[in-house]
Amino acid sequence: MLHKITSLTVRDVRFPTSLEQHGSDAMHTDPDYSVAYVVLDTDCGLKGFGLTFTVGKGTEIVGPRERSDPPGHRCRPECRVGPVGEGRGQGGNCLLRHLLEHMLKEGYPAYTTSCAWLGYSDQLLKQLCTDALKSGWTKFKVKVGADLEDDKRRCRLMRQMIGPDNTLMIDANQRWDVAEAISWVSSLAEFKPLWVEEPTSPDDILGHAAISKALAPLGIGVATGEQCHNRVMFKQFLQASALQFVQIDSCRLGSVNENLAVLLMAHKFQVPVCPHAGGVGLCELVQHLILFDYICVSGSLGNRMCEYVDHLHEHFTSPVVIHDAHYMPPKDPGYSCEMLESSVQSHQYPEGDVWTLIMNK
Repeated sequence: MLHKITSLTVRDVRFPTSLEQHGSDAMHTDPDYSVAYVVLDTDCGLKGFGLTFTVGKGTEIVGPRERSDPPGHRCRPECRVGPVGEGRGQGGNCLLRHLLEHMLKEGYPAYTTSCAWLGYSDQLLKQLCTDALKSGWTKFKVKVGADLEDDKRRCRLMRQMIGPDNTLMIDANQRWDVAEAISWVSSLAEFKPLWVEEPTSPDDILGHAAISKALAPLGIGVATGEQCHNRVMFKQFLQASALQFVQIDSCRLGSVNENLAVLLMAHKFQVPVCPHAGGVGLCELVQHLILFDYICVSGSLGNRMCEYVDHLHEHFTSPVVIHDAHYMPPKDPGYSCEMLESSVQSHQYPEGDVWTLIMNK
C-alpha cells in the first residue's frame, strides 16, 4: 500500500564539541559536530528519519525549514533487500546463515579514535588509552599533521601505551602536499603505523598513488575515502592502486546504493573496506553497511575494521552497541538515525537551550 508524504522538516542540530576539543585534528582545530536532520511525516503515522554529518559550517547552507510535498507524492512504507552475489541456493543460504551467526555472536571489529584527538593533553591521552585497553581495545588511531616533532612525541607516547603488538594508525586529515606527506610519514615509520589516512587532498588520486608507492617499502598503507562523494572517484583510486584501505562514509556518498557500489568494487579489487565513522550518527549509520559488506559481499574480516568514536550516541533512540571493541548487530528495525526529540530541540542551532546558554555567557 502506498502512503502520502505530508511534510518534510529540516533542522540544524549542533553539539559544542569544540569546548573540550573533541574531534580536533590538523585541519579542524575546534569543530562543533553537527547534522542537518530531516524528518518525513506521512498520512499513516509512519515517519522517516535522515541526517548528514557536518562540522557546523556545512549546515548553514541548509537552514531550518518545513514544507509539505505536492499532492500525489507518495512513498512505500518499506523496502526489502535480498542477498547478492553467491548467496543463492541451499549452499549460499548456509553460508549466509553462518556469517550472520558469527556477527550476532562476535560482532564486527572496531578501532578507536577517541583517545588521541589533536587537541587532547598528554594526561588525557594516557587516561583514555588506559581505559580503552582495559575495555578490550587493540586498535588505535592518532591525529597528526600540525607539527612533526609533536607528532613524533605523541606517536611515541601512544605506542608506549598500547605496546608493540597492538595496531596503530595515523590520520593527517588532508594536511600535506604529496612530497611533504612522504617525508613526514617516513619520519613516523619507527612507530609502525598500519596506515596513514588522508595524507593529501582527497581529490588528488595520482598524488595518493605516488604516496602509496613511496610508503610501500616501509610497510605503511594509505587509507582514504571519507571525502569521496561518488563511486567514480573510488573506481579511479582502485584502478590507480592509490589506496590500500577503502574508507567509505555513510553520509558523504549519496545514498546507500552508492555505498554498496563501492563495496562491490572494493571486493573486485580485493582491497579491504575500513569505513570512516564517528561524528554525529555516522557509527549508527555505518554499522548496517559493514554488516552488508561482511554477510553479502566479502565474507571476510581480513584486514577489516570500522572506526568508532565514543561521542554523542546518547542522543539517538537506537544507539550503536559496542562490546569488547566490536560493533554488535542492531536489534531495532530501521537505519538507526532517529534522534531523541529532546536532544534535537535543546541542540537546535542557534535557538536551542544549549546554544542560547553558550551565546549568553
